[in-house]
Amino acid sequence: MSDGLKIAVVGATGAVGEVLLELLAERVGSAGEVHALASERSLGKRVSFGRRELDVADLAEFDFSGVDFALFSAGASVSREHAPGAAAAGCTVIDNTSEFRYREDIPLVVPEVNGDLLDGIGPGAIIANPNCSTIQLVVAVAPIHRAAGIERINVATYQSVSGAGRRALEELARQTADRLNLREIETGVFRQPIAFNVLPEIDALQDNGYTREEMKLHWETGKILRDDTVQVNATAVRVPVFFGHSEAVHLETREAIGIEEARALLQAAPGVVCVEDEGQGYATAVTHAAGHDPVYVSRLRRDHTHPRGIDLWIVADNVRKGAALNAVQILERISGNPLAARIRA
Repeated sequence: MSDGLKIAVVGATGAVGEVLLELLAERVGSAGEVHALASERSLGKRVSFGRRELDVADLAEFDFSGVDFALFSAGASVSREHAPGAAAAGCTVIDNTSEFRYREDIPLVVPEVNGDLLDGIGPGAIIANPNCSTIQLVVAVAPIHRAAGIERINVATYQSVSGAGRRALEELARQTADRLNLREIETGVFRQPIAFNVLPEIDALQDNGYTREEMKLHWETGKILRDDTVQVNATAVRVPVFFGHSEAVHLETREAIGIEEARALLQAAPGVVCVEDEGQGYATAVTHAAGHDPVYVSRLRRDHTHPRGIDLWIVADNVRKGAALNAVQILERISGNPLAARIRA
């Protein structure tokens, strides 16, 4: 990464902000200047940045002039209010909320898939980071789509509680302890208990009977793959896992493609690690994804019910690759120093 970059992290006290600061400490260190920003109620707090700590500054009072990049991860309403001002001050904004994802004039980027959209991006631009479940899906299916085209994707997601923020992590821990100690379970973030349970409800229910989380997979996949004809039918489920989303994916290609050809494409794809059983088990959120950078693919097989069907299992750390790492990869692509050689498996 270029020396002397000035970077602001908005939402620095949240779960994604914490990982953003961890990644930036590894890659920027003392060679750049990093500002930790949050709401006024976080004033006085300090956040970890490598071996030192940063004071949290008030986002509402911060001057983005002279800042090269602003990484927003504090909710759509915060981005709506503050991101355009940061961009107007000459800052390149990378937004990790849903606020700008569906605007035609704003690129929605996963660097391994459509990173070329970042070529020529300059100060004052806003780039949208996709939803976590979309990111791991498109990293895995893009090589197959390029080779044979994808007509339809059926996907069931099994999403960890960290996707709902720090309070959700605390709720799972508390409910687990309460359940094991035969105490009454109290709900808060989730309408029903999450400990030892699965909840087929993520985000708000839409008029068509799908949740917004499920529709995000449909809306975003077509935009990232540059093919609005790809149909995505999703069921999004919250599971009692702290970090790491899992997806059972069933896709139908437009053209015939051999399963070994598909395997070779995945093995060569940037950001993908294929995990065969070989007596050690398949990829899981806990054993592979949590705390690591790649998108892991297992259980690749031919769908025996469809002549052009392919089934696969995908896991990734939703806070790293599904949010913070993808944003940092965008930053590094724009600033001219790709991350690929430093992916942490």
